[in-house]
Amino acid sequence: MKVFFRTIHLYLSLAAGVVIFCSCLTGTMLVFEKEIQQALHPQRYFVKPQEKRLLLADLTAGVLKQIHKSKLATVMVYDDPARAVEVGLIVPEKKNNKSVAAPKANRHAGAHGKKDIKAKGAERANLIAFVNPYTGQIVDRFNRRQTFLYSVEMFHRYLLGGKNSVGDWVISISTLFFLGILITGVILWWPKTKAIMKQRLKIKWDGSGKRLTHDLHIVTGFYTSIFLIIISASGLVMTFKWANNTLFFLTNSKIAGKEDIKALLSVHQPGVTAISPDAAVSALGNKIADAENYTIRYPRDTAAVYTFNVLKKGSAELATDTYYIDQYSGKLAGVILYADKSLGQRIRGVIKPIHTGSIYGWPTQVLAFLITLISLIFPVTGVMMWLNRIRKKKEKPVRGRMRVVSAEATV
Repeated sequence: MKVFFRTIHLYLSLAAGVVIFCSCLTGTMLVFEKEIQQALHPQRYFVKPQEKRLLLADLTAGVLKQIHKSKLATVMVYDDPARAVEVGLIVPEKKNNKSVAAPKANRHAGAHGKKDIKAKGAERANLIAFVNPYTGQIVDRFNRRQTFLYSVEMFHRYLLGGKNSVGDWVISISTLFFLGILITGVILWWPKTKAIMKQRLKIKWDGSGKRLTHDLHIVTGFYTSIFLIIISASGLVMTFKWANNTLFFLTNSKIAGKEDIKALLSVHQPGVTAISPDAAVSALGNKIADAENYTIRYPRDTAAVYTFNVLKKGSAELATDTYYIDQYSGKLAGVILYADKSLGQRIRGVIKPIHTGSIYGWPTQVLAFLITLISLIFPVTGVMMWLNRIRKKKEKPVRGRMRVVSAEATV
């Protein structure tokens, strides 16, 4: 039976080894992206606290005046008084030497046009303005798409292609193969006796080169396998619909569908001016009292609502509570608490932090960094073991032939 699993392990590794190596390498580089950015550009993220903060309406209005042709998408506010406010903007981008206008959107609530239907990614900000919340000064502008680490992420996810590109499918299939490699690797590692288990739990550093190569592959593979299985499985959940459905099946949870639109719409009142974002924040009351940060998504039309994603202190990244505020009355139009979601929905909500290692901050980030760094050993040592096995097979018949010749010479 182990011959069967060894064959699967070998051919899956040969088919996807190079891609897996590249994915692990780029994944290692992305673990501390936020920390790297903050260390290199502290003036972008941190300001000197003062007594009084500007109103969000005045702050965003000032940003829109300074950055022409921009459309307001989101505003992220931190509880830390030393953190800059991050204003997400949609700005026209040049593509193929032609200016591609941002989707039609209103600059603030109360100046809405006709309701239009937009693509899923149409309202995503492509420029972040870091603003001093006390002075309104734009301390920096950041377009992540123009950074080296963004290119690294695109290589990690799509091999520099795009969604549904050939690169996307190569990465996705390779991730599936990687999961198969890890599972078959654990099966092959599993010893028959306790004596063999002791040998497979430690590296013999003073052994021969072949023994050291073998131990680096087998021993480190065992210790990292559970973590790599989690990382690769979470990648599959984000990639394949069947993997996502499997998550909900295993947790006996219903897949989250679209929310009741009626419950999330503002009650349109002709002639009534929409409330300001500051009034919407006030309407939340103590719901943001213990928040580490909250993000505001402004109403996109006369029927939409203010959307608040609130991350409580001590919560895992993306484990947010969502509140919807009527843009005219300021009343709560809907609420989705993270704690009230089904088990499957809660796990799905933090799949990305699980995959990146950011779910519990720097301890899990360090663990993810070390695991992905160590995983770079496996493709290399695996190839070396395979080549050693091929050489050994070729040498056996040669030695047998020499023994026959020697016997004839003796006769």
